[in-house]
Amino acid sequence: MAEEIVQLSAIYKSFAGVKALQDVSLTIERGKIHCLVGENGCGKSTLIKIIAGVYQRDAGQIVIDGTPFEHLHPIDSIRSGIQVIYQDFSLFPNLTVAENIALNEELAAGRKLVDWRHVRQVAQDALNQVQIQLPLDARVEEMSVANKQLIAISKALRQNAQLIIMDEPTSALTEREIRVLFSVIRRLEARGISFLFVSHKLNEVLEISETIIVMRNGKVVSTGPAGGYDTARLITEMTGQSITEKFYDFEPNWNQPALLRVSGLSAAPLLNGVSFELRAGEIVGVTGLLGSGRTELALALFGMLPLTAGQIVINDKPVQIRSVQDAIAHGIGYVPEDRLTEGLFLEQSIGRNIVVRTIDQLRTAIGLTDIGRVNAQISEWVSALRIKTADPTLAAKTLSGGNQQRVVVAKWLASNPQLMILNGPTMGVDIGSKNELHEMIKHLASQGMGLLIISDDIPELLQTCNRILLMRNGAIVEEIRSRDTNENALAAKLIED
Repeated sequence: MAEEIVQLSAIYKSFAGVKALQDVSLTIERGKIHCLVGENGCGKSTLIKIIAGVYQRDAGQIVIDGTPFEHLHPIDSIRSGIQVIYQDFSLFPNLTVAENIALNEELAAGRKLVDWRHVRQVAQDALNQVQIQLPLDARVEEMSVANKQLIAISKALRQNAQLIIMDEPTSALTEREIRVLFSVIRRLEARGISFLFVSHKLNEVLEISETIIVMRNGKVVSTGPAGGYDTARLITEMTGQSITEKFYDFEPNWNQPALLRVSGLSAAPLLNGVSFELRAGEIVGVTGLLGSGRTELALALFGMLPLTAGQIVINDKPVQIRSVQDAIAHGIGYVPEDRLTEGLFLEQSIGRNIVVRTIDQLRTAIGLTDIGRVNAQISEWVSALRIKTADPTLAAKTLSGGNQQRVVVAKWLASNPQLMILNGPTMGVDIGSKNELHEMIKHLASQGMGLLIISDDIPELLQTCNRILLMRNGAIVEEIRSRDTNENALAAKLIED
């Protein structure tokens, strides 16, 4: 029987009377990869913070490496070999790779002067443990997200990590970077290090994990070997219902003019002669590795990236899109990849976020805001997109990730666009909300809207798009009909050199 590194028994935790965890019991075994899954709000984050000593449980028992803890504090958790790598990585962006990895050891040593030779040696030893090479003197802010993650893992190993908890580690990684991360995790697992991997990407959960733990409504509802699960079972366990997504198999009317026609679009060196068409009612996907030009294409179409060549035609009429205002005037809406910093005013109310694009249209003849029309529009979109909120006057930051994404979409739909560009539309969204967003996208297309989805989430592209454009080095290198490929084939194309 495998040795237990963490054992939780009958854990309870409430916040202001709201039960976040109820009778949670689970075991994390040494040298195994465990995956924790569940919808947003199910208690995953609370559970992680209790294991890390950030939150104190209301009841229950915690045993780490055979030692019971009456009061587990962060320093106790760290000394017991537990390291949590959050989505922000907890790194110092203005310090070098070497300084970030070795900083804790230098502080613990209490030296009056920094031994820079020792700092570099510590950092190099840590990177060697994960078998990667990074420039020790480079600032962390200059590194890719994938490399920041590897730095965080290396730093954890120098602190004698026995259990590494990773929160959504692949949410901002390309397919190739995910392969590198998984190979590192497996190498460390072989050395006896345990992992608790939290993810919304169920295909990755099934690929990387040995043990799966499913949470719903603050409870562990299922746990067992990964071989006993498939995507359908995971979805049912997580949501309490069976969710079946239908492919979007759409055949455009090729005799009608294209809603959007792009010819020779260039913005050196980011875009290189991009050409494609999008018809009303179509959902076309755009994918490629980081740096392939997929996001730059979205920015160019929305007037945020100056073009050096090419033509954009909307409804058979050539148009000039030199600014965001030009794009909006031609009926283009854009849901950005980072909804928190680019798509929402988090401190403002849900309602204000919804009407921010149309507020000028909701004024009276003398220029005053028509509060009745404003409230009516807010109510209309909260209802239409099923935004789950007790009150639309609450700040947007109070919403879950899926509902925040609905607010961003509502903001653009309120302005009645004919073309929507969705960049990573379900990034960080749980499976239930993801399915609902997909159904909403398909409904918009059925109403005659054209949609362009930028994503490297292969299952998402196959479920929602009728065509997929593969980009590499700023150009479209292949067009693929969704019904003519599968997940493995598309993944292979994505990582080809």
